[in-house]
Amino acid sequence: MADAEILARLEQAIEANWARQVAWLQTLVRFPSLRGEEGPCQDWIAREFAGRGWSVDRYMIADVPMTHLPQYSPMVDTDYERAVQVVATVRAPEQKGRSLILQGHVDVVPEGPAEMWTFPPYDPVIKDDWMNGRGAHDMKQGVSAMVFAMDALRSAGLAPAADVYVETVTEEESTGNGALSTLARGYLADACLIPEPSGNTITRGHVGVMWFRVRVRGVPVHVAVAQSGTNAIMSAYAILRELYALTAEINETAKSHAWFKDVADPVKFNPGKIRGGDWASSTPAWCEVDCRIGLLPGTPLEQARRQVLDAVARATRSDAFLANNPPEVVWTGFQADGYILEPDSEAERVLAGAHHSVFGTEMKARLGTGVNDTRFYGLYFGMPGLCYGPKGEGAHAFDERAHLPTLKRTTLTIATFIADWCGVREIAASA
Repeated sequence: MADAEILARLEQAIEANWARQVAWLQTLVRFPSLRGEEGPCQDWIAREFAGRGWSVDRYMIADVPMTHLPQYSPMVDTDYERAVQVVATVRAPEQKGRSLILQGHVDVVPEGPAEMWTFPPYDPVIKDDWMNGRGAHDMKQGVSAMVFAMDALRSAGLAPAADVYVETVTEEESTGNGALSTLARGYLADACLIPEPSGNTITRGHVGVMWFRVRVRGVPVHVAVAQSGTNAIMSAYAILRELYALTAEINETAKSHAWFKDVADPVKFNPGKIRGGDWASSTPAWCEVDCRIGLLPGTPLEQARRQVLDAVARATRSDAFLANNPPEVVWTGFQADGYILEPDSEAERVLAGAHHSVFGTEMKARLGTGVNDTRFYGLYFGMPGLCYGPKGEGAHAFDERAHLPTLKRTTLTIATFIADWCGVREIAASA
């Protein structure tokens, strides 16, 4: 449980900084930081961190050799020479507490047709305690929480008694290679907190995710004699039906999974993007479908990939053309293991205490049917990966928005967690 005096000082500091935090978040949301276009946003953040006196490492994913790492996810159509990552180091003169990584992603998913939003997607309009905007919820509000939690400590005349790394990464929505790059670059600590929008619950675990592209070829003919050719789009549709059947089978096995047995259909399959054909009056000679499928924690990626390949093979056997011209499956993007945060770690207990101090309730746990970056820390680098953040709505949807009152309390919770986990030392207070 947090020290009452420190909690009061932090609460006062967050209140004093609140208008600045809201304005800071609005600036962050205005950046259309889509995949491959995050540079301007990250450059602004790097300047913000440097202005706080933090030591800033701004680098590209291409600067870090990672393709040999088993946790690396391949990605086609990408240019990591432009993938800017930012790590700020806040050093303690003496390591009297436990070190910490605060990490958030700034990449956002495409916004879709702007006319289908109530407000423009990159206009952070505030109405009835909610801030509009693509990425406002997932997860730029969490980025503001971790940054202004550190600001609250300084404004309260406190500093962490151990090193803290404040990181903003990209690629969370497609591979996780941004988070992996920070670890491969040597940024390690005793724990990591990622303030993804979890509604102030701890994410006990999440499924794994694989992305893949199915490439189908066919024989084009005039539609007037369509029976003499093939239709690659319809062949792809048959493959998708088989992949939906595979997903149903996996969800049956999930009913006996140690953690996900009470979650209805935790494994999701989604054909998310399709391209194909050249002419409305010609049977399509080609079709490509980009897909996403989940996997249960504990399922090896190689096993999950084999299940996908076997499903595609079953579909091709029922198609005379495909049986002799099998489709190609390309693994691209997420090749992400599922992750379970084992209960009762010291880091989780400290976070639960901070949550209780601020909210007055026990911290609940949730299971995620999506993926986040905590797996890198918890599975591969031996540190607790905590996912805990504020409330919002509309992740990846129209009218995405962040709930500002919850964000304020979450910022206080994170500041309290930093103080309790890292310890604090007295410094001269500053704005």
